[in-house]
Amino acid sequence: MKRIFNQETINKVGEKVLLFGWVHFVRKVGKMIFILLRDRSGLVQVVFLPANKELYEKAKELRSEFVVRVEGLVQKRPVKDINQNLVTGEIEILAQNLEILAEAKTLPFEISKDEKKEETKEELRLKYRYLDLRREKMKKNLIFRHKIVKFIRDFFDKNGFIEVETPILTKSTPEGARDFLVPSRIEPGKFFALPQAPQQYKELLMVAGLERYFQIAKCFRDEDTRFDRQPEFTQIDLEMSFVNENDILEIIEKMIIDLIKNVFPEKKIAKIPFPRISYQEATLKYKTDKPDLRNEKEKEDKNLLYFAWITDFPLFERDEKGNLAPKHNPFTSPREADLPLLDKNPEKVLARQYDLVLNGVELGGGAIRISDPNLLLKIFKILGHLEEEVKEKFGHLLEAFSYGVPPHGGIALGLDRLLMICLNEESIREVIAFPKTSDGKDLMMDSPSEVNKEQLKELKIKIE
Repeated sequence: MKRIFNQETINKVGEKVLLFGWVHFVRKVGKMIFILLRDRSGLVQVVFLPANKELYEKAKELRSEFVVRVEGLVQKRPVKDINQNLVTGEIEILAQNLEILAEAKTLPFEISKDEKKEETKEELRLKYRYLDLRREKMKKNLIFRHKIVKFIRDFFDKNGFIEVETPILTKSTPEGARDFLVPSRIEPGKFFALPQAPQQYKELLMVAGLERYFQIAKCFRDEDTRFDRQPEFTQIDLEMSFVNENDILEIIEKMIIDLIKNVFPEKKIAKIPFPRISYQEATLKYKTDKPDLRNEKEKEDKNLLYFAWITDFPLFERDEKGNLAPKHNPFTSPREADLPLLDKNPEKVLARQYDLVLNGVELGGGAIRISDPNLLLKIFKILGHLEEEVKEKFGHLLEAFSYGVPPHGGIALGLDRLLMICLNEESIREVIAFPKTSDGKDLMMDSPSEVNKEQLKELKIKIE
């Protein structure tokens, strides 16, 4: 007999079925034993009658979260016993055979009632994340994540984009955030870095002539964790050749509008096309470059999505030490009309940069890139880098650009942030399968952790 999922039982009345899953909970009514059996598709009730003594005695052993194999007959429930809260609430399984595949000790927190999630401390949930993911809500979040990723892949494929995986072990370069470093065993004293973004690789793919690239990309930044930020995250990454700002904004708008329509039909996008607001207007009118354009009453509506583009950013800003730094990244192209200001007053130069904001959260950003190697070198010098340092860190990019580089631009959107807002969650940790804690730890794997002396010796590393 072939196994079926619990939800399929509603179409099998009068038939014998084979089910596998976890015991959601057990209850005894009179002499009958009932269990709710849970699998990925949902719940179904199974009943054990005392007439089958051997089976009944085995059913007495069942406890919550035992893993079982059940054979039984699908039958309609009496009208008075129909459970309107279950998809399978009109039927039940009359058990004919039971096998306990694995026992489970008492869980560190209750999962049979999903509303209990908020009562469980996040640290405990993350330490036992594999149990936390058994909750209906968490399972649904991961399923929606799957649906969104599949939709995005299909959308970009239909629009002529090619998905390319870029390396995880790369070069440490000054791009804004702090790198995660990986020591090289073969070349002691040298390090790889985990990518803050696939920025340089996707530009090199434009040099390679792919013209339209995308990737569901893993990114790593050693920075403080917040509700919408953690050390590793996922972004929807793309780059296009022979385009201007409008081309990129339009393809992203179309993708998001279609995604919401197909995956979250209950959601309403406030304005289409998305409003475009200059950085100057946003900071003057809303006192932020990621404004929430909903009014107070609209903020109570969990299904309202207010997207907005923020444009015309300054190319540079001052960092906490007062030094000139890129507002976005050093590869962002200045507006052509502002090129003469680079030598005279660089802080007045505007960038060909754009951010997408959703309900007051920065969803992502991008820009038209610098494709002139001489201009790129000049920007780095303005930022205080010596020419020798630039060639050491970015020589591969400058070299590539000398072989014929198309004008290009792109964008990266935070997949985790998009999911967080669409699923009405308060943190991206609720939409990531195995996230880090608010202080950047993995409590489940107990990492970061110490390594043994032999490993350090092999890497020629000493801990001071």
